[in-house]
Amino acid sequence: MQNIRTDLAVEAHELSKKQAKSAAEIDGVVSEVEETDGITVTRVEITNENGSKRLGKAVGKYVTIDAPNLKYSLEIYESVCEIIAEEIRKMSDISADSLTLVVGLGNREITPDALGASVVSKLLVTHHIKQSMSGIFGDNISGVCAIAPGVLGTTGIETADIIKAVTEKVKPRLIIAVDALAAADIRRVSSTIQISDTGIQPGAGVGNNRAGLNEESTGVKVIAIGVPTVIDASTISRVEIPREMAPLMVTTKDIDLVIECASNTVA
Repeated sequence: MQNIRTDLAVEAHELSKKQAKSAAEIDGVVSEVEETDGITVTRVEITNENGSKRLGKAVGKYVTIDAPNLKYSLEIYESVCEIIAEEIRKMSDISADSLTLVVGLGNREITPDALGASVVSKLLVTHHIKQSMSGIFGDNISGVCAIAPGVLGTTGIETADIIKAVTEKVKPRLIIAVDALAAADIRRVSSTIQISDTGIQPGAGVGNNRAGLNEESTGVKVIAIGVPTVIDASTISRVEIPREMAPLMVTTKDIDLVIECASNTVA
């Protein structure tokens, strides 16, 4: 059976059940779906190694937000922003006196891969202000710092090594890693956001696996936020791509708008 590439736990869950030709839940995987005002929130929790092996994902929680009209509706945009904030609160223990490091992964020179850097450019960073003028912010604003470390091909340094060094220096309580993802369903490109508490594997979606970014490698809890911006061409065409061309990834013609909208929402 064709190996379909996806970074989304919800798609891996759907594909696994389809391959098993069963609608029953997989041992080690629990899921629930909530729909409201044009937004679908799917929560998939992988609870044991069997579930992890079946879905090809780490044990942990994965929240997928599907909002088909995200690019065009201000109301949907605001609702999705609130959902993202609430899910981050559920997965973390940040407070007014804590520090969060936001890491924008990817290559800013390649539009479908520029999500992380674009998010960082739109963030309100507060760490330096809280350090020197703590009275400006109330108890509802925590410390935030951010980096966009680039990719190995342009820095010559493993991204995970850069993040680990920064983490050791600034000592955040939480890391939020933002990256572009690959989907199996073209309808999810630009309209889906995944949040997980398992960290992230930079480059995994396009077959370019780098060192993992997770609590084990950094010593700090890592929440990953991703938006699908590409899909494997073989998934669409159902034709095997020649090895010398693989992986061949495709994206939508309005990818500039996708990155702008998605980065505003996540930021």
